[in-house]
Amino acid sequence: MSEETISQTVPPVRDWPAVDLPGSDFDPVLTELMREGPVTRISLPNGEGWAWLVTRHDDVRLVTNDPRFGREAVMDRQVTRLAPHFIPERGAVGFLDPPDHTRLRRTVAAAFTARGVERVRERSRGMLDELVDAMLRAGPPADLTEAVLSPFPIAVICELMGVPATDRHAMHTWTQLILSSSHGAEVSERAKNDMNTYFSDLIGLRADSTGEDVTSLLGAAVGRDEITLAEAVGLAVLLQIGGEAVTNNSGQMFHLLLSRPELAERLRCEPEIRPRAIDELLRWIPHRNAVGLSRIALEDVEIRGVRIRAGDAVYVSYLAANRDPEVFPDPDTIDFGRSPNPHVSFGFGPHYCPGGMLARLESELLVDAILDRVPGLKLAVAPEDVPFKKGALIRGPEALPVTW
Repeated sequence: MSEETISQTVPPVRDWPAVDLPGSDFDPVLTELMREGPVTRISLPNGEGWAWLVTRHDDVRLVTNDPRFGREAVMDRQVTRLAPHFIPERGAVGFLDPPDHTRLRRTVAAAFTARGVERVRERSRGMLDELVDAMLRAGPPADLTEAVLSPFPIAVICELMGVPATDRHAMHTWTQLILSSSHGAEVSERAKNDMNTYFSDLIGLRADSTGEDVTSLLGAAVGRDEITLAEAVGLAVLLQIGGEAVTNNSGQMFHLLLSRPELAERLRCEPEIRPRAIDELLRWIPHRNAVGLSRIALEDVEIRGVRIRAGDAVYVSYLAANRDPEVFPDPDTIDFGRSPNPHVSFGFGPHYCPGGMLARLESELLVDAILDRVPGLKLAVAPEDVPFKKGALIRGPEALPVTW
């Protein structure tokens, strides 16, 4: 393809205000961008300049798995972005490229394998039953988010991380402050520093540990000089924060199931389809606002006839990839029988979410416990009156008022 042909394909830069959206509404700007073409250009509310946006399933998988696109190069750039503050730390796993990224992830891989996740299944089910018991004892109405959907993922990720139960509340508070854009950069930075200090102390105490929890694995790896304490702390913070994403995902999931009771009823009547149905809900639910972290093209790369120059910032949209009609026929329809379902809700490539298997386990346990134990569960308000979080990077209900 000639330079002239390529230059003619460069799309205009589109402003993406990324406003707070109600319920599980799909972002109308993203819908327009998907219609405009597989590779477009965007400007987000913060940062500087513009960035490429890739939306097709195959192209998203290419960019996220191709060493020609790197994360480390983002460190020194004020790339256009959603978050008002951008405080990456050198050595943080989210901004590492292989081989350093691979070395760091390997230290905790055992905790997130099928065996590692199974290790916490029974304890997780027990903690969930206690939460549902307490909600039923208190009687209706209830806030399902406050009663179950928020404390459950916190308890599970703390269990997997090796964080004592007495420190769960502090972890939750720090996470909320780090993830919200409404408190300002200074508050978020202070919360992140507090969490860093906490994990630095905890991991430092576990240098000779043989435990299977994450902080023990990290402490042992630091003790063997495989990773530095700073690297271990950065990874622990990322995993702890990521563990709470289940609150928002499951909040959207139950808002959807209770807004469309025929879906919930089908899952009650056909428990055998639940794992596949949960995968379909994970594909369909728009779990975040706009896009996450960008990458930088390390050399010129051509995608769908568009030349991306070395040094250009590139975003992928997993939400758009999950609605690609070439991969998911009738993509806007929730189809519990959809197979295959190669969604990318947990990412793809080296930065694939390590907690994907744990998130699936938690979603399955939540659906089983809530649908089976509270058969009359329904929203206590109209679906459109459920308050959703404002100014958050990850979408989800602020509260989920229910009755039974």
